[in-house]
Order: sequence, then structure tokens, then C-alpha cells
Amino acid sequence: MNAMPGTIDRETIAATYEKIRPHIRRTPVVEAEGADFGLAGGLLTFKLELLQHAGSFKTRGAFANLLLRQVPQAGIVAASGGNHGAAAAYAAMKRGVKARIFVPSISSPAKIARIRRYGAELEVGGERYADALAASEAYRQKSGALGVHAFDQRETLLGQGTLALELEQQKPDIDTLLVGVGGGGLIGGIASWYAGRVKVVGVEPELAPTLTEALAAGKPVDAEAGGIAADSLAPKQIGQLVFPIAQRHVAQVALVSDDAIRQAQRTLWEKLRVVAEPGAAAATAALLSVRYVPRPGEKVGVVISGGNTTAVDFDR
Repeated sequence: MNAMPGTIDRETIAATYEKIRPHIRRTPVVEAEGADFGLAGGLLTFKLELLQHAGSFKTRGAFANLLLRQVPQAGIVAASGGNHGAAAAYAAMKRGVKARIFVPSISSPAKIARIRRYGAELEVGGERYADALAASEAYRQKSGALGVHAFDQRETLLGQGTLALELEQQKPDIDTLLVGVGGGGLIGGIASWYAGRVKVVGVEPELAPTLTEALAAGKPVDAEAGGIAADSLAPKQIGQLVFPIAQRHVAQVALVSDDAIRQAQRTLWEKLRVVAEPGAAAATAALLSVRYVPRPGEKVGVVISGGNTTAVDFDR
């Protein structure tokens, strides 16, 4: 799929927000004591995007695609580790268009259940996101459906950037924002909005260092795609559109272990009663594992990007 060219900046993100605002939730922020998360003091600000429709930030980009592009009679097709598929299925259901979603076998049961609940045609096959993407491309070419890329599409980035627009309105004094990185749609949109006015720090699993490897190589390259967050933070490559944005506006990238992500999930539940999926807990893991150390007085924000997990069983 060729990423659509065009500007991705504050003006275009703001215009996109006006388009999608009736269809998305303005998700809340919550403050917590830094000491609860291993810091010497101060407050942390968490953007609770897990409360978004379909359970993740991906719904912003999905609606941006459906509202800013022409949807053909054949509907839409998307490949996903799970969250983007759920978001695309939800947006398609709300807009009354057909959707076919391709996910790999590693997609979590919670995400697969959401996709089915929203009425999309679902194809589960292959082991990784790259397999689902290849299958979705074959279907797109055969069917004429509109491809809605999870991260390497201008409208997707514009939609994800609206999270930063909201957060700036809610907490205009943040110095630094920690953001989990998979294909890079979220951090690309956020970094485009802030454009250096806030320090944007990417956080990746050690077993899926897509942005880290790309920055070291000077271009998107294949990286390892494994670990506990493989269904949300483990494409083979960072997006072609995302990479130059990251080069300009992402201050640094921290790597975290699977154990640190698990601990972050537990801590978010214990301290905030927030149920974060592994990929959504990665940014918090950078603080708990001291992979990102705020300077004294630094005002740190953390994006909790999704909550599509079966980590809590209310039947017990």
C-alpha cells in the first residue's frame, strides 16, 4: 500500500479532529504520585486512551480514514495485530460500510472477540502482523476495497495526532510524554502535533525494537517482532511516513523487557485500577525499570493506549 502524501502538522491534525470529534471519546487524564511509580516525587499524568471506543487509540485513525477518504462499495480492508482491526470494524459498523479484517494467530482473544462483535468479516492466519498485512493486500487488490493501514497512512497519523491535541488542552504544562511504539502511527501523530515543543520519548519492547533499529540504520529496516506485546508493538518495520517524523521530533527511544511490561500492568492495576494491555503498559514500564529517568521537577505524561486484554477475569 502506498502511503498517501501530504502535510501532517498542527493545522491538519486540528482539522481532522473537527471531522472525527463527533465519533470519538475525549478520553480523560488522571494524575498519580510519582513515588507510586518509582520516582523521587512529583506527579505523573496518564492519558487514559484505553477508554476510547473499541478499547484503544486506533479508533481515531480509523474514523479519520473513513471520513477523509472515499469508501468504495466494496468497503474497507485492514490488517492488524488486533486493536486496529477492532477500531476499523467499529468505525465501519458506525458508518454502515462493509469491513474485512485480517489478523495473525497471535492476536489476543479479547481483540478477536471485539472485531467479531462489531460485525466485520474476520480472517485469522499467519503468525505475525506482516502475514496479515500480505493477506489483506491480496484481498484489497482483488476486491477493490479501501485499504486502511494501521500506521503507514496519512489519515491514520492525522487521527492519532488528535490524542496529543486533546492532551495539550487537558495538561498544557507537560514537559515530556512517553509513548509506546509499534508501527509508529501513534508516536508519529503525537510528535507531529507537538513538533518539538514537548519532549516525545518512544518506548519499545526489547524483543520488537522497530524504531530503535530504524534510527540506527538511518532508514526503516526489518527488526525482531516478538515478545509479550507482539500483537500491538511488533510489526517488522517502522512506517515509511513515520520514520522522518521520528528523526525530527522524537527525542529518544527506550527499550523495556517483557518482565518490566508485566510489572507495569500490575502496577497500573494496583495504583490506578487501570487494566492496560501489554503494549499499552510499555510506556509505564520505562519509568518502573528506570529506562527513562525524569530530571527533578520534570512534568511527565504517559499514554495508556489500549485495554483490550483478558488480564482480569470477573468470573472468578
